[in-house]
Amino acid sequence: MTVYTKARVLFICTGNSARSQMAEAFLRRLAGDRFEVYSAGLEPKPIHPLVYQVMGELGYDLAGHEPKDIRQFLGRMHFGYLITVCDRAARNCPFFPGIGQRQDWSIEDPSAFEGSQEERLTKFREVRDALLARVEAFVAETAD
Repeated sequence: MTVYTKARVLFICTGNSARSQMAEAFLRRLAGDRFEVYSAGLEPKPIHPLVYQVMGELGYDLAGHEPKDIRQFLGRMHFGYLITVCDRAARNCPFFPGIGQRQDWSIEDPSAFEGSQEERLTKFREVRDALLARVEAFVAETAD
């Protein structure tokens, strides 16, 4: 008897407060029937309030999402895909045994952007849309 298990995907960024949370939500909705999806940070911080706002604009409710530390997963789970969504995480991500494939996506940190509230909101939308495009491409690339 063949037992089908979903491939696990782990999105990693520095704080698990913006980019990796958005990527996790997008992949869960777009292909959650094919993947177990997680996210974590090297130095977890609270989810940025603008993340809730810009994701809500697309109908995503991130209530219940919490930042997680990468150490929760190290040596405890095997992942088919490990995807870093920022350059710092790509440089500093520890070696993960049992990773099927690693991808490094260089996505700008919207939290680091300085400007007016409206300019910052625009930056978060741009990053959200860039992540959505990357996740959609990932779903297409991994389709059977």
